Amino acid sequence: MSDNAEAPTEIHKYESSAQQSVTDTGDTGSTGEKKKIDVLLKAVGDTPIMKTKKWAVERGRTVQSLSQFISRFLKLEPSEQLFIYVNQSFAPSPDQEVGVLFECFGSDGKLVLHYCKSQAWG
Repeated sequence: MSDNAEAPTEIHKYESSAQQSVTDTGDTGSTGEKKKIDVLLKAVGDTPIMKTKKWAVERGRTVQSLSQFISRFLKLEPSEQLFIYVNQSFAPSPDQEVGVLFECFGSDGKLVLHYCKSQAWG
């Protein structure tokens, strides 16, 4: 597995390494654009629910690294699959960046993603 899916170092923070720390999810870069995106993760079906639902995710993160993080967080077996859906309708490509999904499908300042262990939509 990739180190890109390390567990968060702070509650509500999804970070690329243990050395990074962010004090506010609303940090802005030099372009005035948020460095991180608020992602709301919702369980579907019999998939375990994460106590922490809202995470700050870097724009450049891929859906695959997010999926690996969720699998590790939920302590799923390596043989168990995890599906991620946008708008309860389609599964984005594993190499799709979260920032692009947010720009296209985000609302109210956050991106809502549903995760489950079996195919649910699309």
